[in-house]
Amino acid sequence: MAKLRLTMALGNYDRHWPLFSGEVQPEGIDLVAFPLPVEEIFWRQTRYQEFDASEFAGAGYILLKARNACPFTAIPVFPSRAFRHNAIYINVHSGIERPEDLKGKRVGAPEYEMTAVIWIRDFLAKDYGVQPSDMEWFTGGQRDPGRQPRVHHDLPRNVVIHPPHPEKTLDEMLERGEIDALMAARMPEPMRRGSPNVRRLFPNFREVEADYFRRTGLFPIMHTVVIKNEIVERYPWVPMNLYRAFVRAKQLALERLYDTTALTVTLPPLIACYEEAQALLGPDFWPYGAEPNRKHYGYLAKIAHEQQLAVREVPYEELYHPSCYTEYKV
Repeated sequence: MAKLRLTMALGNYDRHWPLFSGEVQPEGIDLVAFPLPVEEIFWRQTRYQEFDASEFAGAGYILLKARNACPFTAIPVFPSRAFRHNAIYINVHSGIERPEDLKGKRVGAPEYEMTAVIWIRDFLAKDYGVQPSDMEWFTGGQRDPGRQPRVHHDLPRNVVIHPPHPEKTLDEMLERGEIDALMAARMPEPMRRGSPNVRRLFPNFREVEADYFRRTGLFPIMHTVVIKNEIVERYPWVPMNLYRAFVRAKQLALERLYDTTALTVTLPPLIACYEEAQALLGPDFWPYGAEPNRKHYGYLAKIAHEQQLAVREVPYEELYHPSCYTEYKV
């Protein structure tokens, strides 16, 4: 019997390499997996649904599900997750020295509904008393002018959000002092160049992020994996078979990452970083699956609604294909 041919676009991460190379193939599927920048994947998949399956913005998926207008079905695979205290950048002349100083300031974000920025607003509000309405928001391209939102959402009440500038980038505005701070998943280009005008809000972000995890138990999820509904409806076995392939690919990546005889990443303290991650997050520090991530992805659904982006709090049981909530046992 011929295999089902599916296309899938993913970020170029080590946990996906066995899928790109074909070393791991899901049962019954001839998978054509290829790497693309995540911004391109999200744009093309949201606007044109070009791929049978893809990596997708964690919050974007929740916003679509909340409106009961989502053309995709997710599986509990999380290609990207990251602590985001490191992702707040400030202009050194802004007068910002601590999180509370963000009140009354001009803050940039590529998209107000960006998953990373939702997580940042949550810990700013709950840990430092800085509410979204305390800041004036500027959206738009971080490196390219004119970036537009991918997923429609109503504007939150009592929050000032300026639309993208047609000619300016947020990186330039931050360096020039036209905005006081920037929240973004990508490091600003001025900081990469060593500009004296830009620094992180939390210089000791590793310690702050470790403390955040110890207090909350949250390892923030950024992205998930989605499949077009038409594929799932016609082939209901696809979600679980794809899920199992992702699990195998991730396991291979972790085994190679911790291979002390041949470092797979050009980073001298790699083994120490791996062991530190296990000590902080536990043996399975990058879990896939519905139950291991109920707290994390369920929390994102909760705060997306709290921040007036999702029109309802999507119950956790609605987020994935039904087959993903239970697994067989021998």
